[in-house]
Amino acid sequence: METSIFLAKLLGPYFIIITIGVLLNLKHYQKMVEDFFDNAALLYLGGVLALFFGILIVLAHNVWAANWTVIITIIGWMGLVKGICLIVCPNMMLKMTKKCYQSTAPLAVSVVIFLALGVLLVVKGYFT
Repeated sequence: METSIFLAKLLGPYFIIITIGVLLNLKHYQKMVEDFFDNAALLYLGGVLALFFGILIVLAHNVWAANWTVIITIIGWMGLVKGICLIVCPNMMLKMTKKCYQSTAPLAVSVVIFLALGVLLVVKGYFT
């Protein structure tokens, strides 16, 4: 449980800060996502970082319990899978992302979901 609390304290504020920044500057971040996928080096670096942190979280916290801590495990596995996809099949990821983020609505929805996750993790990490 100590690892769960630590990761909740780490990931919660991270998600909140990132999502508030994106919500306040949707058009800017939509452009940034487009630019990111136009740069092969950044795409690869993003894959390497997602893979690294995904593996790190999965190694430290591969807990499949029927409580809030499973959220951290799922985040780790999502990062790992995203990193693999960005490295192994970047063109597929490019097509999917461009299709998904042609308007700001999908970005706004995903940001709201991550904001809710951030708030939940902060509550669980700092106040339980």
